[in-house]
Amino acid sequence: MPNWLPDVFGTQKPIVAMLHLSPLPGDPGYDSAAGMAAIVDRARRELDVLQSGGVDGVLISNEFSLPYLTQTEPITAISMARIIGELSGDLSVPYGVNVLWDGRASIDLATATDAAFVREIFTGVYASDFGLWNTNVGEVARHRHRIGAAGVKLLFNIVPESAAYLAERDLASIARSTVFATSPDALCVSGLTAGAPTDTQSLAIVKENAGDVPVFVNTGVRAANVAEQLSVADGAVVGTYFKTDGKFENQAELGRVEELMGAAKAFRSQLA
Repeated sequence: MPNWLPDVFGTQKPIVAMLHLSPLPGDPGYDSAAGMAAIVDRARRELDVLQSGGVDGVLISNEFSLPYLTQTEPITAISMARIIGELSGDLSVPYGVNVLWDGRASIDLATATDAAFVREIFTGVYASDFGLWNTNVGEVARHRHRIGAAGVKLLFNIVPESAAYLAERDLASIARSTVFATSPDALCVSGLTAGAPTDTQSLAIVKENAGDVPVFVNTGVRAANVAEQLSVADGAVVGTYFKTDGKFENQAELGRVEELMGAAKAFRSQLA
């Protein structure tokens, strides 16, 4: 499998910024008085900061739809499609989508909005904060084929947040069997929650057992550790660090984006 990252992001070791959406219609935290216009306005401001700061791509996610569903309601992806449609003229970097936590809905949204990639939980069975969390990667793969989404890259999060694998399997075995049996385009390794550090040893284990499949560090990347993490991983997904005071719920801050991207680009320049 060739490394597809430069074809999509224009660089090795890309930094993909999370574009966290406010609570959407149907979510407990949705502000019906402010409506969808306020969500679009915040997303547009955040997108401008992330792109101005030099990120290599963005991942648009309904991050504030807490508590998450493992099978989402139609209104969620519909609302996200409207937001992406309104932002389409402002998007200048490659983008992906994540409808938390519903792989099929994420692929549907990616297809409808021309997103280049999806990040989701596609494999495994977990005990999670959201209840028993099951997946059916075979059905999702067939659905992807039926709707003509073969070109959408799938990033498999094999160490999901707020959940533990039910089977007693080591991480090396999970990485090897996932690559062999399910043909992921990339693997993601996460910490406990958004913004939580990703264990470097776990990241190295996945990388060692992923073959030619790229591996992303999915949480906890900061300006101070981005070089260390990219020395192992093939790319990084960054959200919380870019926010004011490094707090999940805040908006992205240009200085923090520029700081991390400066460190990432300095590291990448040593690889050339």
